[in-house]
Amino acid sequence: MGFAAPSLKGRALRLLSQREHSRPELERKLAKYEEVPGTLAQALDELAAKDFISESRVVQSVINQRASRMGAARVRQELQQKGVAPEAISEAVAQLKDSEQARAREVWRRRFDALPQDAKERAKQARFLMARGFSGAVVGKVLRSDSDDE
Repeated sequence: MGFAAPSLKGRALRLLSQREHSRPELERKLAKYEEVPGTLAQALDELAAKDFISESRVVQSVINQRASRMGAARVRQELQQKGVAPEAISEAVAQLKDSEQARAREVWRRRFDALPQDAKERAKQARFLMARGFSGAVVGKVLRSDSDDE
């Protein structure tokens, strides 16, 4: 067994203590430390068996950190980069759909709080929201809204 497995497990635990990581993320970050083929997979299997690695916690962590500032498209992109399974991503994005317009309005309000007065300003505000992952349809509704829906 040697020293490699505890070292890999220790490194993985240190990463996991900083924030939730998906298994593919840990594999990517720790691959360069694997001296004996198979030891990284074994270490990650052990951590997964003890529930130190949890895809559902990774998903919830991303949603909790990003949903208030980002649209579903950006959340989807981040989850894909973390190597989360497509089914879990679909579920997470579906959770966000109901609140998408309200979240977009809040992001817009914090940045602008005044409806665009001309096409140039409208384009600027739309780009701002779309860059944060909100859909064109949602952006259109936010920028057409002239009432406070509170």
